Amino acid sequence: MDDRDALLRRTAELAGGFLERLPDRPVSRAVNLDALRVALGGPLPVSGEDPLEVIEALARRAEPGLVGSAGPRYFGFVVGGGVPAALAADWLASAWDQNAAMFVMSPAAAVVEEVAARWLLDLFGLPEGCSVGFVTGATMANFTALAASRHSLLARAGWNVEEDGLVGAPPIAVVVGEEAHVTILASLQMLGLGRARVHRVATDGQGRMRVEALRENLARIAGPALVCAQAGNVSTGAFDPLAEIVAAVRELPNAWLHVDGAFGLWAAAVPGLQDRVAGLGGADSWATDAHKWLNVPYDSGIVIVRDAAAHHAAMTLGAAYYVETAGGERDGYNWAPESSRRARGFAVYAALRSLGRDGLAEMIERCCALARRMADGLRRADGVTILNDVVLNQVLVRFEPPGGGDADAFTRAVIAAVQVDGTCWLGGTTWHGMAAMRISVSNWSTTERDADLSVEAILRCTREAGATRLTVGG
Repeated sequence: MDDRDALLRRTAELAGGFLERLPDRPVSRAVNLDALRVALGGPLPVSGEDPLEVIEALARRAEPGLVGSAGPRYFGFVVGGGVPAALAADWLASAWDQNAAMFVMSPAAAVVEEVAARWLLDLFGLPEGCSVGFVTGATMANFTALAASRHSLLARAGWNVEEDGLVGAPPIAVVVGEEAHVTILASLQMLGLGRARVHRVATDGQGRMRVEALRENLARIAGPALVCAQAGNVSTGAFDPLAEIVAAVRELPNAWLHVDGAFGLWAAAVPGLQDRVAGLGGADSWATDAHKWLNVPYDSGIVIVRDAAAHHAAMTLGAAYYVETAGGERDGYNWAPESSRRARGFAVYAALRSLGRDGLAEMIERCCALARRMADGLRRADGVTILNDVVLNQVLVRFEPPGGGDADAFTRAVIAAVQVDGTCWLGGTTWHGMAAMRISVSNWSTTERDADLSVEAILRCTREAGATRLTVGG
């Protein structure tokens, strides 16, 4: 066995040990930042160190700063885990070290993306002719889709934005819901369309775009229009009324409808959730994150565009040394804002093949059922209010302090206590002016026991925070 084999075998042991401990270790713990910096820092060595010693030390020194976000009781930020086949395929992708930019650089990576793209279109019920790009995450998926929309809208108005830029171009009116995700605004910022110029549409009590308010906005638009809808509100899980939005947008002569479905798009793969995504196929582009609900390792977003020519025109690049394909081979750089890039399609392919259509649907349905279970367990306690209709995997919770008082401060205190407790991890948000706990159930490995243990921990921390408040107040 040579040194490299020993290194990889030991690394697999270390990774396996971490995964074995993951379900029972605290999801988070207090971190001594100075100690972590000392352990991992120091001057760059003048002479290289032994690779095995480097990995052993890295695993040991990083451990205090690792969060159990891949585990079954992490409910923050709509974070999934990694199903075993996807994790294994991701390891292979690193070992193979393929550049997925061009077919000639990795025919296997190109064909795997091609196959996975076809499967995804089928799962989501989207037209066969759509183009698919494999990007880093939902942010870049939104960016890529909106770049395609910018190309198409301005081309119809007689402007080539890739050649001539935006100076002097016809203005594009951008319409978003009042609760559009920040990644939409970030994408507009990077594309030169601006964050402050957007037309904001009022939303209802669950964060869904109000169609009558959308129509009022669209009636004031004379030129090209880009409308961004949402499949899965980041706080409530609610879906914009897509069928009605499609109908409203199609009344305009030059308009594009994009759907940000970072996690909600996966509902389209579940027969029992089809009502959530009615009208989805009428849009022009879609964005999602495979890490969130396909549960593949990080660095895996997916963008889908109905107009493949617009997608290609917005993304493609060329250089004298690039090898042009002669036939129908897939060059990944035509569909993503990158050239050199990881072959992230392997993990998506492995996850889809290992789960199958039924397994994927079951995983998503189970996460939704566990979210409802946690909501039911919490709402039975005194002083606990569930703020949203639990239509997907998101739960918003608010806590009233015993004896009355500042519910915002008390809710934040409960969240902080739960995070320190370590049984589970979840975050906080401000929802319609109120502090709220935000629970996102997205991991393939979460069980009913994990949900129940987490509810017990949340209620225990609530009681302790209440007792502390009464003691201090008294």
